[in-house]
Amino acid sequence: MRQEILSGVERRRRWSDAEKLRIVAEAASDGALVADVARRHDITRQHIYQWRRELRDNGRPLIGQSNFVAVELTERDESRENGGPAEDPGAVGAHHIEIMLRNGRSLRVMADVPDKVLHRLMRIAERS
Repeated sequence: MRQEILSGVERRRRWSDAEKLRIVAEAASDGALVADVARRHDITRQHIYQWRRELRDNGRPLIGQSNFVAVELTERDESRENGGPAEDPGAVGAHHIEIMLRNGRSLRVMADVPDKVLHRLMRIAERS
């Protein structure tokens, strides 16, 4: 029976949660390219995307991401809260939210849009 002994660097590495979080946060920083961060850490871009998805699915925020954002009510919103007339009489119970993105664009959606859809729309609007 023939056996082969492999010597050299083992390619299957283990990354701690803290290391994954640090690398994903580095890739998420302003001006960073995922490909550059992956190259610097000798991993594939897919690792970073997968780790980001796992962190998001587990409800763990990335370093530097806010869990809270500033909210500003406009006069129209305040009058509606005080029992004022709705914008559109046919839109009973239809509440909209408007999100101002870092790049200056705004995104207006229904308040009950699923989180995954909202997250994807924000990513698309920030890239374009």
